[in-house]
Amino acid sequence: MDIALYVLAALLMIGGFVGNILPALPGIPMIFGGIWLAAAVNEYQRVGTGWLLVLGALGAFGVLVDFMAGVLGAKRVGASKAALWGASLGTVIGMFFGIPGLLLGPFVGALAGELASGKSVLRSAHVGVGTWLGLLFGTLVKLVISLLMIGLFGFAMLIG
Repeated sequence: MDIALYVLAALLMIGGFVGNILPALPGIPMIFGGIWLAAAVNEYQRVGTGWLLVLGALGAFGVLVDFMAGVLGAKRVGASKAALWGASLGTVIGMFFGIPGLLLGPFVGALAGELASGKSVLRSAHVGVGTWLGLLFGTLVKLVISLLMIGLFGFAMLIG
């Protein structure tokens, strides 16, 4: 039974890593779930509470960056407050429409917010592109954090 649970833990981690690129899967939470499952199967002998707290905090930071990336990208290009709110709302609403919604929601929200504040279409599109660049940066950060989590888990399993 332990082997099956370790395989499930590995599949969760692999699926989570893929989920960092495919927004339909909750990447970092899946990785953390796989780590926690593997630690539980090992009865927390190698990966204990301290390691799980560190990995959980790292994962929480990654999830926060993921949610904030589009807004920060819009802010970086000087978006109005309406565009920032639009990017935030677009991100939340986009989650309910799968991959297209997650990709288009923040862009459309920032674009609509910037247009609503009286900016030109070109300026609004610039803000939308800044939002997309923020999302790209957020994806890169998630990948790095995911690799760091898996690496620290592997290190803890080796030295634990």
